[in-house]
Amino acid sequence: MSGFLRMRFLPQSTDAGLLALRLIACLSLFLKHGTEKLFGFSAMNAHFPGAAILGVSPLLLLATLSDGICSLLMLVGLATRWAALVALVNIFGAWAVIHHFAFFGRGADHGELIVLYLAAFVALLLAGPGRFSLDARMARSHT
Repeated sequence: MSGFLRMRFLPQSTDAGLLALRLIACLSLFLKHGTEKLFGFSAMNAHFPGAAILGVSPLLLLATLSDGICSLLMLVGLATRWAALVALVNIFGAWAVIHHFAFFGRGADHGELIVLYLAAFVALLLAGPGRFSLDARMARSHT
């Protein structure tokens, strides 16, 4: 019974957990936010929030880099920690400036999702991509 409670029937692997985290979080970010920025950049440029800070285009470029490019880099595990840092900065900035750290109440429809993305990218920044990644494969080939 104790083996069942500790789920010994499932293999325990940090590397598999990091792969699952990369696949789920990064594919979700890319499919929803990355594709809309990569394929609708010019349409979004007309109404992208944040123009008062840096202007629309620089912020939209950062968001496109984060959601469209870095999400794919993290997905395959290439330059993962740098990509996680870019995504973390972008999403935290959007949560602060656009969403005003909303988590509860009115206007907080994205707060929980934002916090989950932030948690995933902090984990990838600190832990790296794990063994099942291009980063790990490249490191093995250089040794």
